[in-house]
This record gives sequence, structure tokens and C-alpha cells, in this order.
Amino acid sequence: MTRYAIGLGSNQGDRLQHMLEGFRLLKDAGRIVAVSYLYETEAVGGPEQASYLNAIAVIESDLEPLDLLEALHGIEAARDRLRNVRWGPRTLDLDIVSSDGDSVTTEELTIPHVRSAERRFVLQPLVDVWASAPVAGGVTAGEALDRVADQEVELVARHWAGEPD
Repeated sequence: MTRYAIGLGSNQGDRLQHMLEGFRLLKDAGRIVAVSYLYETEAVGGPEQASYLNAIAVIESDLEPLDLLEALHGIEAARDRLRNVRWGPRTLDLDIVSSDGDSVTTEELTIPHVRSAERRFVLQPLVDVWASAPVAGGVTAGEALDRVADQEVELVARHWAGEPD
């Protein structure tokens, strides 16, 4: 059983509904053990676009990393995620941010996520639920959070997805 931190984000349509449905469908990929607070942040990179809702769910799963990635892509597709603009707006974005398994570096996937230590919208919710999670650069989420304190995130809700399983 491997522990994974899954980043959830949405900035199109009914953002909260996309996040809730993504969270619900994530239960098919593993047992959810923790869910962060919900945050709102400005979009980073890519074309000009609306702000995002962001959160982290921690799951325990028997899936191998690439199989989990495939399952996450299926959940995104179920929420009408389109991949026609790199770093463009999305109904639902699911990323494997970290795990307690071996690091992964393939063409399709890198764990820990390559930019996880640079983005407060990832680190803030990750620290809510797993401060010792390894992130890019060989540091923990808690250690990396101090380095991005100047990036703004706004707490939207403490309890938005119900309790973990």
C-alpha cells in the first residue's frame, strides 16, 4: 500500500462541483485518509485565466504510479477536462504531488511533482494533511512552505469534501 498526495484543482465552470465530484471519484483509486482545506489562488503560468480552487487528498492505494495516473486522467475526463492548451484552464486537474514510495521519473510522470516545492497553492494544502511529504528539491512540504510565503492563497473552506473514509 502506497500513500499518495493528490492535488485537486479547478478553474472552469462550477469549480466546487468539479472538485467534489473529483474527490468522490478518487475513492475508486484508493482509500482517502485525509483531505486538506480548500484554497483559492490566482492561476500560475499559461494563458490569462480565472482563479483556481485547490486542495490535496491523501490516499492509500495498491495502484502503481502510472496506473494511478491513468485513473486520475479518467476522472478528469469524466469531468470534461480538455487538454488542448498547455497550462490552460481546466474543469478538473488531478496531479500526483508526492508519495511515500520510490521516486518516479518517466516521460509521463515525475514523483515528487517537479514544481511542487515552488508553489504555495500545492504546499499549503499539502502541509494541512502531510507536512512531512517529500517534495521536489529533497525537502519536506513543511520545509518548502516557508520559501513561498510571499505567494498568496486564500482559505475558502475548512470542511468542503466531508470526512475521509
